[in-house]
Amino acid sequence: MAYPHLAVEISGPGAHPAAAGPPGAAFDPDELTRVARLADDAGFALVTLDDSAQPSGGGIEAGVRAAYLALRTQTIGLAPALHVTTTEPFHLATQLASLDIATHGRAAWLVSAQNSAAALATVGREPLAVEALREEVRDVIEVGRQLWDSWEDDAIIKDVATGQFLDPDRVHHINFVGDTFSVIGPLITPRPPQGQVVVLGADTLGVTGQLDIALVDGIDLERQVSRARRDGAPRVFAELDVLLGTDESAQTRLEALDARTPWGPPTRLRHVGSPEALRDLLRRLAEHVDGVRLHPAVLDVDLPGLVEQLNGLGPLRGATLRETLRLPRPINRFATSSREVTAS
Repeated sequence: MAYPHLAVEISGPGAHPAAAGPPGAAFDPDELTRVARLADDAGFALVTLDDSAQPSGGGIEAGVRAAYLALRTQTIGLAPALHVTTTEPFHLATQLASLDIATHGRAAWLVSAQNSAAALATVGREPLAVEALREEVRDVIEVGRQLWDSWEDDAIIKDVATGQFLDPDRVHHINFVGDTFSVIGPLITPRPPQGQVVVLGADTLGVTGQLDIALVDGIDLERQVSRARRDGAPRVFAELDVLLGTDESAQTRLEALDARTPWGPPTRLRHVGSPEALRDLLRRLAEHVDGVRLHPAVLDVDLPGLVEQLNGLGPLRGATLRETLRLPRPINRFATSSREVTAS
């Protein structure tokens, strides 16, 4: 029986509030590389790198961590969380395009929208109302996709005879005007290898139709998946906390962790049990979702267990993340329109 695509969150010490990792791990590039390579070698589709927009949160910014891993991983997708509310849209799109170029087509964007007063104070903004926040998320995703299309695939011609590097007719201004920002474009990098970076985010963002992957918490799985697909998400991943049994039972481990800081009621699907039961759960989930994003309860303990138990179980990976996920490479909107103008 088939297994879903496997993604794993590798930021912080783990999903359990009492999780602890090696001292200084948040600033240790060798530890970051070690963890990412575990998932890479196991054949997982992608790792996500969550982030806090507040400098006091500690650690290195997710986009920087992903860039560091670009040449230190082989075939796994890299999905940093970048915040639409605290990052200029043009810089965000450029950062992700550069990551895709550096990884030869393995970049993704975990859409995040910090809206706390403390986070927004770092950029001199006030918290947004719910609908205004959703509109800003929509605008930033849309401008990102337009900027990734602003260079046609064949814009770089490298004509030695004329000394011409690119064809200016194939590099386009996007002239985007939103409620809170405007962008003229074009991007300062060529079109990403994937055409457009894979975009994933929670179904609760209210922009499911703009995502490549909608993340659902799985508490009401069938209804959530049905709604996400109806709203236009090409792929749907379930979120899953995992605490595995090791030398001691999973329940004993959970009780020891809860004695320090209680985990509380689940806010997403949660597996506390044996590796065998986890594999059964993943096979059942594969009947409903395309993938699962795993959240190890204690990264240093549960990630090695996940790697050992799930090594090679997901679908085979392709040359790019889009190929791995069986997502088509988007047609460049400007190339299509410019060809139509020429033809007419």
